[in-house]
Amino acid sequence: MSYADVAARLQAGDLIILDGGTGTELQRRGVSMDTDAWCGPATLYNYDVLEKIHRDYISVGADIITANTFASSRLMLEIAGLSDQFDEINRKAVQAALRARELSARENVLVAGSLSHMCPMIGGDSATVPGRAKTQVEMAEAFSELAFLLRDAGCDLIILEMMYDPQKIGLAFAAAAQTGLPIWAGFSARRGEKGDILSFDARQEIPFCEITNILDEYDIAVAGVMHSEASVTGDALNELKLSFTGPLMAYPDSGYFEMPHWQFHNIIPPEKFLNFATEWVTNGTQIIGGCCGLSIEHISALKPLTNG
Repeated sequence: MSYADVAARLQAGDLIILDGGTGTELQRRGVSMDTDAWCGPATLYNYDVLEKIHRDYISVGADIITANTFASSRLMLEIAGLSDQFDEINRKAVQAALRARELSARENVLVAGSLSHMCPMIGGDSATVPGRAKTQVEMAEAFSELAFLLRDAGCDLIILEMMYDPQKIGLAFAAAAQTGLPIWAGFSARRGEKGDILSFDARQEIPFCEITNILDEYDIAVAGVMHSEASVTGDALNELKLSFTGPLMAYPDSGYFEMPHWQFHNIIPPEKFLNFATEWVTNGTQIIGGCCGLSIEHISALKPLTNG
């Protein structure tokens, strides 16, 4: 299946299933996370595990699997001392997804390249490392470099993941747009003390609409809410619908992050995840999946939605 086939399915109102977390699933299966670059370098020495994760997601119904490139821009690999292996790490990540598709004999599965604006973070925290801030030019170059590698390595589309920082969002969008690949934009949200929907950025209170208004500047095929609590996702989707008329996607997280490990605390049960997903689909969302903390069993739980 080509991307055009997925676009036709969306136009027809069909439901598309995304995979679940990849980086956190590597950790769940015992793969060590890098203290500086989280899950990005894991591809180097855990190719077989990564490929198996993709195959497992395909086996439970995922129509789209996501390459393990969320944390492998040069910005992340440089601080880990792996800048010279940027090409190898990212090409292996895409190849693992492509190989999983080939072995699954489901040619209708698409491979998405993940492009985030993640920068080095403090160990045991979720804040950016002081003194490691990059210039706008450096970030733009790093995002563009990864975006073009994802295209050239064989990804069918680019998913802009965890878009929440207004200082970086535009750079990531511009990098993805340069490739000519279809772009799916995933924004991250949180609920403010007054119940309002804000950007995920915990450092400041930014209305959600102020980060999603970038959609007016680019030709985006799909937009949605990801890496956000399930209880926030629905309200964030409702806000997104006010300014975006294209297909919507939702893939929440569960648990929380303290660099370099995901904390698997109070993970949403698969059946409760299905309840949320059913509500989102009823309200018009067409792409459903999971992000950090959600695993194979969560994607498997979505089968009632695809069986009519």
